[in-house]
Amino acid sequence: MKICILGAGVVGLTTAYFLARNGHEVTIVDRNGLPAQETSFANGGQLSYSYVAPLAAPSIFPSLSKYLLDRQSPLGFRLRADPAQWRWLLNFLLACSPGTFQKHTAELAMLAGFSRTAMHDLMQAEALDFDFNRFGKLVIHRDRQSFENAVALAAYQKELGAEQDVLDDEACIALEPSLTGLKGQFSGGVFTPSEEAGDCRKFCEALDTLLQEKYGVTRLYHHKIGALRAEQGRVRAVSTDRGNVEADHFVMTAGLASRELLRPLGISLPLCALKGYSLTVSVPDGAETAAPKISVTDSQNKIVYARLGGTVRIAAMVDIGASDAAVNPRRLDTLKKQVRSTFPRLADLDHAQSWAGLRPATAQGKPIIGKTPYRNLSLNVGHGALGFTLACGSARLIRDFIDERPAALDATPFALGTVH
Repeated sequence: MKICILGAGVVGLTTAYFLARNGHEVTIVDRNGLPAQETSFANGGQLSYSYVAPLAAPSIFPSLSKYLLDRQSPLGFRLRADPAQWRWLLNFLLACSPGTFQKHTAELAMLAGFSRTAMHDLMQAEALDFDFNRFGKLVIHRDRQSFENAVALAAYQKELGAEQDVLDDEACIALEPSLTGLKGQFSGGVFTPSEEAGDCRKFCEALDTLLQEKYGVTRLYHHKIGALRAEQGRVRAVSTDRGNVEADHFVMTAGLASRELLRPLGISLPLCALKGYSLTVSVPDGAETAAPKISVTDSQNKIVYARLGGTVRIAAMVDIGASDAAVNPRRLDTLKKQVRSTFPRLADLDHAQSWAGLRPATAQGKPIIGKTPYRNLSLNVGHGALGFTLACGSARLIRDFIDERPAALDATPFALGTVH
């Protein structure tokens, strides 16, 4: 079958991989000249299979006024006179109820476990160099109440299959000596030894080369996607600024751009931009203890640190409803100040590589995977901050759907119309 993938981020490329590996003739279309040039370019790097709880959590309510009013808050709202944004925010607040939060966490945990298996399957079958490591992940909590909540969540996630260790502050420092400067400033942490990390852009670049050289995938880069031409309940072709592309089946993986591309077909995607920032810092020779080796998450400041080869990727901030991916100097300065207070010997952050990206997210934090009203058009969008983590599992679900084979995981919770 001829299949056209619209979008060359990590979700689109993994979708192309599992379909091509199954014998399909695959074409990827993207407006950029290279893969992974937008949301997948410099994300947090953590393959966080045990930490997939949605942003819409009960803990949002006590801090809501701070998030709305404090310009240095790690979570910010960029409110606009946009009815779609207000609907998204209403659904976000509704999803913060304890019962709904637990339900969505369980659904995402199942998809994450499935995705880890699919990623390991891919890595066993193919040799890809993307600074992959399996050093584990430590989440530290500065506030006692936050730590107690984390202990309760760890107990719940243990029921879902996660293996986690609850540690006091001294045990955290013994595990990760670069935290020595925080002695006495945090209550404890939760360590998950099975967590992984890798450079998402390098993963995409290696996979892109593999798709071309081993599986004969056609890559139409520098092709700006236009209208999807449909008739009688089927998409016949997608128009680009370099001509039409025809296929038997189309898969939408174009992130936020998917909203505008599908609107003329009468398909409304409940996606909102979650803007995030990252810094990439080189680890100087002889300064290994200045930088974390294992992945670290600072829960209070919502900052993640991941070792990627000879660098550390630092990612933070969630600006809900951002309109563009431009780097905001004020937000970047706030991030650097917080990083310096945690890892004062890390590096000269003023020379770090800075980046900002728009993560396409649903209010519930769940991706939209599966069919549309058009018989030959599928969706694989809305992964938010979990695109790298959930990409392979989502791609496997799309492959099973297109091949009309029994899915190894029930995809019903991620169907269009079920996710808001």
